[in-house]
Amino acid sequence: MTKLTLLFSLVASMCLCAQDSSVPAAPAAMPVEDPAMPDDGVRVSVLGYHDFSENLPETAMRIRTSKFRKQLETIRQLGITVISMADFVAWKKGDKQIPEKSLLLTFDDGWKSVYTEAFPILQEFGYPFTLYLYKNYVDGGGKALTTTMIQEMVKAGATIGSHSVSHPYPITVKSFRKKGDDAYDAHLRKEMGESKRFLESKFKLKASTYSYPGGYFTAEMIPLGREFGYTHFFTVQPGKVKRSMPDETLTRYMILGNYDKIFEFATTFRESQNSAGTPEGAIAGMIQTTPYPVSPLPGAIINSRLPELSADLSKLENFDPKTLVMKVSGFGEVPANFAAATKKFSWQVNRRLRQPTCQVAIHWKDPAGKATETPLRWSFQLDRESAYLPDGE
Repeated sequence: MTKLTLLFSLVASMCLCAQDSSVPAAPAAMPVEDPAMPDDGVRVSVLGYHDFSENLPETAMRIRTSKFRKQLETIRQLGITVISMADFVAWKKGDKQIPEKSLLLTFDDGWKSVYTEAFPILQEFGYPFTLYLYKNYVDGGGKALTTTMIQEMVKAGATIGSHSVSHPYPITVKSFRKKGDDAYDAHLRKEMGESKRFLESKFKLKASTYSYPGGYFTAEMIPLGREFGYTHFFTVQPGKVKRSMPDETLTRYMILGNYDKIFEFATTFRESQNSAGTPEGAIAGMIQTTPYPVSPLPGAIINSRLPELSADLSKLENFDPKTLVMKVSGFGEVPANFAAATKKFSWQVNRRLRQPTCQVAIHWKDPAGKATETPLRWSFQLDRESAYLPDGE
């Protein structure tokens, strides 16, 4: 077992980094990218932190305070703009423009060290940030934030978001699912609804965003979250956020105390657009053109192992949509969907990409049943380090 594999095993057990594919989810309920939201070239890197200490050993969840200070200094030196949650939400809705390279700071759980160690440094740099609190840990004693500490940070401009009531692990969520629909629904309503009511009542401000505990989510959580008034939901899937990304499954880099590369990945904007409008992640020497717009872009380097593969076929004439077929290297034919309203043919990758290069091909037939002579083909590359998930996972 490699060092990287061991690291991921540790992170997975402590942070529960990925959505559990063993839990069935209703495909129709899962969000997809919004084709009506044009890509403005902006990429937002959302950073997630937990605990801080200058003296205790660094772990996946605990980072040295001096290192945190250096990271904020690096962000400033790189010219990356740290935005508030309000700015992020306004940009995501299309109501506000933000710098092309922007960053959002979030802190999960409610560790006291966020106040004692990180808060003074955040004030020094003047950076806005968001606290994701779970009810049972507020005033929990020991290493937990107190109401007074939270109120002081809120007064200084911090935003609060919900992180559930009890921070349930996947095994707990699954146990309630096994008890039946009513028990499962009641459990989710308590975790997502009561936490929001508690935070808003106690701190007299809106808690309109949600951080999935451990990044674990199921399809049932999404409509419930909307019902309770949450507008944006964060996972711990790594990758930059673009405007068209679903608000219910936003990506986030969890910054580890014992693996500095992740911070480097989070502050490297390879997919942003340069002044000429050319993707900075384009592969040198790999010149590709496609007759129709596709995503990811031909020859691009992407930083997600679970991208949506799509083609805009609105300009394609004389074809039978029922005959559309998408084939992906490593998967073969995949169950892609055709949206009649937008003419978008897409498939959300449901098993992490492994190979450094991914090839996509789309075939179709005309209404008379004649196959296209020139299929739509393109390829892109995976920045495997940027996704920080090892091959041996």
